[in-house]
Amino acid sequence: MTTLLLNLRRVPDDEADEVRALLERHDIPFYETTPSLWGVSAGGIWLTRPEDRQRARALMAEYQQERGQRQRAAYEEARRLGTAPTLWRRLREQPVQSLAMLLAVIALLLITLLPFLTL
Repeated sequence: MTTLLLNLRRVPDDEADEVRALLERHDIPFYETTPSLWGVSAGGIWLTRPEDRQRARALMAEYQQERGQRQRAAYEEARRLGTAPTLWRRLREQPVQSLAMLLAVIALLLITLLPFLTL
């Protein structure tokens, strides 16, 4: 019976590539399903042999721990250099989109609260 190792929903391409390379490096056979057209399924990486499940999960736990440390270090470095994404930087870089989002939020709040505000 096959086992889902990694659901690919919101998984960056580089992470999926690293997981594929990790499985290949340890000779663990797998196959991949593609996302559906309407976004119902995001696709996944599946193990083909049940006996590889424990070893693959242990490798994934070790990999995720190491990747988390790498990503935190990269974020700290970006913060130190002043290039980390912040709210103000995003507002400055995308003023029209930010203003449109703010207006949409205000409109939704008004529509939602309007029945309670009228006396």
